[in-house]
Amino acid sequence: MDAGSMRERVGTWVAEYERAWRAQDVGAVARLFTEDALYLRGAYDDGLRGRAAIEEFWPDPTPFTMTWDVVALDAPVAVVRAEVRYGGDDPKEYRDLWILRFADDGRAEHFEEWAHWPELGFSAGD
Repeated sequence: MDAGSMRERVGTWVAEYERAWRAQDVGAVARLFTEDALYLRGAYDDGLRGRAAIEEFWPDPTPFTMTWDVVALDAPVAVVRAEVRYGGDDPKEYRDLWILRFADDGRAEHFEEWAHWPELGFSAGD
């Protein structure tokens, strides 16, 4: 697959991820992730294994805005930089890197999130 079509494929996937997350569309998880997908929510997370675990985790009614950009491609792996701002009573902001590995059918078989936020320190002493 050439880089242009891979970039388009990743962009379509991320747009659907955002749409489904915003709409609380748990059914979309089956369109986004393989049956045995691994979803890592952080660098030290043991991860959610399989679509059922991802579906259980998916609902979150907190309003948010999101911007994103594909920053690296090496098919079937992509890295996406995302900025998410949650509204509500306790606003939060995250800048994430997502490492995604796609199956041949275009669904993610591996989702790894590296989240950072303004209060996160830069060293063990912070």
